Amino acid sequence: MIDYFALALGHGLLAIALLRLVMRDALDTDPLLESLRQEAEDNRKSAGAAARSAARRARSEDGEHADGDPARSSSEAVAQAKARSSSEAVAHKNA
Repeated sequence: MIDYFALALGHGLLAIALLRLVMRDALDTDPLLESLRQEAEDNRKSAGAAARSAARRARSEDGEHADGDPARSSSEAVAQAKARSSSEAVAHKNA
């Protein structure tokens, strides 16, 4: 009789633990996917060049550079921005 009780108790506790794990809300959401979804939505909202540049500047203020290199100096960033803006101006002029 005690063997059946021990088996029932053990399996019952495992079933309760499994149900509690399955019913958790955290299983339905993935924080990484949510952040990627939010970033894609922000990129869609910034349709113009000025809005994209502002978003890029906001990300770089948070310590995240466009090329992913945190060790890049500010003078290199300014030089790259000037080169990018002049090439965008030439492309706009030719269009």
